Amino acid sequence: MAEKSKKELDIVLVPEDDKIAKAVDIETVPEMKSDWVPKTVLGKKIKSGEITDIEEVFNKGYVIQEAEIVDQLLPDLTEDLLLIGQAKGKFGGGQRRIFKQTQKKTKEGNRIHFTTYGLVGNKDGYVGGATGKSKETVPARDKSKRNARLHLIRVRRGCGSWQCNCKAPHSIPFEIEGKCGSSILKLIPAPKGKGLCVEEECAKILALAGIKDVWSQTFGQTGTKINLIKACIDALKRLSQVKIKPEDVARLGLIDGKLRTKE
Repeated sequence: MAEKSKKELDIVLVPEDDKIAKAVDIETVPEMKSDWVPKTVLGKKIKSGEITDIEEVFNKGYVIQEAEIVDQLLPDLTEDLLLIGQAKGKFGGGQRRIFKQTQKKTKEGNRIHFTTYGLVGNKDGYVGGATGKSKETVPARDKSKRNARLHLIRVRRGCGSWQCNCKAPHSIPFEIEGKCGSSILKLIPAPKGKGLCVEEECAKILALAGIKDVWSQTFGQTGTKINLIKACIDALKRLSQVKIKPEDVARLGLIDGKLRTKE
């Protein structure tokens, strides 16, 4: 009788454990709520159908204050979490992970906080990245993905490599630097087929931005992973801040944002 009760108990517990595992799975992405009620002027214009293109949002200088705006205008958005933390290991040899853990010593004990860096992009000229902090892992992940949508930027692409000169937006139009703290990242145009010759986490950012070929050079304390990632985002922002002569637009194959497909 005791053996039968154990078997019956196992049969009952297995489905419940599966449900819990699926609910806690960090790779699952919650779908956008259909009952979204916009609170900003931009959100109301998008909800009513007055604005249907993300290009118009950036051209008119709107500030994105609701994450649902990006989900509406860029339905093919790709999400990712960058490896900014490290698991505990012998002699510091732990594997990289998406959560960076910090602790504060108090009389009651240790107060643990988790930080994640969320990344979103459509692989066609738009990318966003931001951090999220919480006392638990799942809220920190959700916060970072939401904040990444609020920090969406438009990336300028082109072909500034003298070895290629194909006038296709597969790289960046000119050399640019980004900085955060003491971490400095320099991005250099590369010929077609070279690939992303840059640190792995920065390569994920460039890939989601639609950049396929680039060289890089780093300076300073590049071991601080978050600062290096922020330096990469800063470099992409500065690409759009540089003034370009009208005659150089066709020569460099400049594209701001997504590609215009010929109908």
